[in-house]
Amino acid sequence: MKKLLAVTACPTGIAHTYMAAESLQKAAGEKNVPIKVETRGAIGIENELSAAEIAEAHAIIIAADTDVDEARFAGKPIVRVAVAQGIKIPGQLIDQALALQASTASAAPQGGSSIGSSERSENSFYKNLMNGVSHMLPLVVAGGLLIALSFFKLNPEEGTFFANLLQIGGAAMGLMVPILAAFIAFSIGGKPALAAGLVGGMLSKDLGAGFLGGILAGFLAGYIVRYLIKYIKLPKSMEGLKPLLIVPLLSVFIIGMLMIYVIGTPIKDLMDALTVWLQNIGSGNKILLGAILGGMMAIDMGGPFNKTAYTFAVGLLASGVYGPMAAVMAAGMTPPLGIWLATVLAPKKFTLEEREAGKAASILGLSFITEGAIPFGAADPLRIIPAFMIGSGLTGALSMVFDATLRAPHGGIFVLAVPNAIGQPMMYLLAIVVGTVVTALLVNLFKRNKPAIGVGTK
Repeated sequence: MKKLLAVTACPTGIAHTYMAAESLQKAAGEKNVPIKVETRGAIGIENELSAAEIAEAHAIIIAADTDVDEARFAGKPIVRVAVAQGIKIPGQLIDQALALQASTASAAPQGGSSIGSSERSENSFYKNLMNGVSHMLPLVVAGGLLIALSFFKLNPEEGTFFANLLQIGGAAMGLMVPILAAFIAFSIGGKPALAAGLVGGMLSKDLGAGFLGGILAGFLAGYIVRYLIKYIKLPKSMEGLKPLLIVPLLSVFIIGMLMIYVIGTPIKDLMDALTVWLQNIGSGNKILLGAILGGMMAIDMGGPFNKTAYTFAVGLLASGVYGPMAAVMAAGMTPPLGIWLATVLAPKKFTLEEREAGKAASILGLSFITEGAIPFGAADPLRIIPAFMIGSGLTGALSMVFDATLRAPHGGIFVLAVPNAIGQPMMYLLAIVVGTVVTALLVNLFKRNKPAIGVGTK
């Protein structure tokens, strides 16, 4: 019997990673195909694939938006897709993997990238960016929440407990841009690019170029290192010096000079202009910005649009701009909360399993895990996703108009328990409630009276 292996990974490592793994396992079980799925989530690698298991496997399915160490699968046919495809079309991925022969190149259905089984893939912009974001997020979340907790006491005296919390959180947030740049560079150029990425990110932070400068530094560092490795030729006796001395020295020098003399000042000016604009934004622009960010959070619920909006808001935290973060988190909570309310208001439109899934979605929604709404959106995208986008867009717009602010990059509704972490907390809560109600009403208006094929249906 053909045995399959799979790896799932998403930028945050919270929801998509495990939902894709569960979908693949379920689809394989229905087809009586043995499969083992390695998950690379926020808590690390679980169910790790061994060398012996890889050797015995017929094919590998990689459903991931971050680096998953593909070199270990050399010589094996691979089906390579985005993590969302692992959730949406697991059965097709199983069938495609089974159909592959050991000598064939990998393939990817429905627009996924394809790579050869024995060659390194050309990484996409999104994958490289998300590799940086995924390594940055634990620092941002931990640092942001610690800073939020420090606000239990405003203006604490130096050396006190809350002042120390603020210092620890600030230290974690201070590493945000260097780590972002380093792991973007790592995704492109491998380990030799880490040094240049870290230095570029640190210079971006010190020069005031912020997260935009860090992103640019990461990409430049990665491609500089790839160029140096490819074109620097040395005698075999000196080849060992290339990764240890020559490439790090030259790449750090080049990225450092570029950041200081070419890139740093223009990006700093751009960040300063963006910060000033956001701090003085008019009500009309607030509505538009909030609606755009909110819609992006709902259109793919954890995919590229969602992560782009979230990364934008998180990056502004270091610049002292907290309004977009509030809008993004409120809008990200609305789809799963809205679908739960829809199942409560019109239970006859949903199957029993859909109603149970709605209850689970409500918990995920309260925790700011937008992915809880994915099964419903995937089952009937032309009707459900527009409802999500309208509700989330409204929530984001209201949050901005209400001048709500948020200093913690995660935590969902539970951040309300932290004094001073949210500006205008009651109006912020109102924005979430209004968006949830509108989402639920639109879902039930757009949804067919008969149960949608998908979640919990047979």
